[in-house]
Amino acid sequence: MSTTTTDTHTNVSNSLPAARVSYTLNNTQPVICTIIDSQPLFYMDHEEADTDLHTDDLSDADLAYVNSEINTLQKELNTLEKFSAQYTLSTEEYIAVFDSAKNSILGTSSAPKTSIDTVIEILSQSRAAQSYLDHAKEHGLEIIADTHIHAALYDRAHNKIRINPNLSEANQVLLALHELRRHWQHRNGALLNPMHFHPENAILINRIQKADLIASTLRGAWELQLSGYKDAWQKIENSGYSDLGRAFTREAYSDFRTINNGMAVTAAFEAWFLSERCRATDKQLIRQMLADNQGYVFDIDNDHAALTPTLIAALGNMPYGKNYLAQHIDTIMNDPIFTQVRDRSNANFLWFIKFERSFRETERDLQSEFSSVAEYSYGTSPNNLQGQNDEKKVVVLYDGSNQPARQSDSGRLLGPENGQPAQAGADIIYLRRAPSESI
Repeated sequence: MSTTTTDTHTNVSNSLPAARVSYTLNNTQPVICTIIDSQPLFYMDHEEADTDLHTDDLSDADLAYVNSEINTLQKELNTLEKFSAQYTLSTEEYIAVFDSAKNSILGTSSAPKTSIDTVIEILSQSRAAQSYLDHAKEHGLEIIADTHIHAALYDRAHNKIRINPNLSEANQVLLALHELRRHWQHRNGALLNPMHFHPENAILINRIQKADLIASTLRGAWELQLSGYKDAWQKIENSGYSDLGRAFTREAYSDFRTINNGMAVTAAFEAWFLSERCRATDKQLIRQMLADNQGYVFDIDNDHAALTPTLIAALGNMPYGKNYLAQHIDTIMNDPIFTQVRDRSNANFLWFIKFERSFRETERDLQSEFSSVAEYSYGTSPNNLQGQNDEKKVVVLYDGSNQPARQSDSGRLLGPENGQPAQAGADIIYLRRAPSESI
């Protein structure tokens, strides 16, 4: 009689359902869609020496200065916390947002839709947004509702901005600001496809375009909350752009003149580069480069645009007020904060793209060089004298000397047979030998 042993623990674990995790995104529920990446947020170099500043290394004067700066910064943070507290959602508001998102997912939402006319009326309360609307009207741009669009889209081909009417009013206002700024980039010659540039410049110009769209949207939302419409800024304070909103608020709240002179927008622009958004933006562009089938990246015969200060200045141009990027062009083009690819996987793929381009360029140059030599050496001659001319052309491989020499000194003859001297008056063409090639 045999005894059968059953692994109770294994059977129980196999019968249990997979673990489920409930979480919030930006303090809201439910999480409609999110992407969890396989790459870590940062890489830590354990071999790097500890360079932290210790208080023991500071003198009394330096320590007093550091404490003064810390106290000043703490006061500014407390001021910002008080300002942001008025945009915090209450428990009832969170429940209302939850019900709205649930009904939207189930398709039973009964909330009234915001019309495009209402969105335009709200935008007119901002001076910047009104300037964008006037600029759009000059070029015949039309803002329409389109349920086939996930969020919003600037349709350059049909000169329209399409916005999903099922979104909340605040979202539609922010998206309209975003796409109106994109139209402004287009009409000012700054909305160029980054893949028209060389790979390294493409990374930078794509970053600048994305950062400018967000920074300009923050400016419009801030002006709306100054005029009394606070829903747009409340949406920013409770979203993933809250860090950029606070960078903008720190400048704009302390001095209202920073809105027109560009300091507030510059603060949000710089905060965008200091965040992890560069990593996600670079990955998206590099994937487009690798999947390119239009010849933008690997077609070396294409004339690629050059990144110039004029282009960066065009991106910083505003409908009114100071150009916020003009005085920082040199820093943007040379500082690693703006130009360096900080993610290892993105850097590896970018290196592959640059290597492939370099390989194709070298291959093209070699083919062009040898084809021109062959055309000169064995080209057709008039009056049916092909054979006579070919007999007078000798191609010689040599080791670096520019002077004709004997066969034993200059190398192997490819024209006449070995051992026979070249004919008198023959055209001798000397091809440079590779350094590693032996005679």
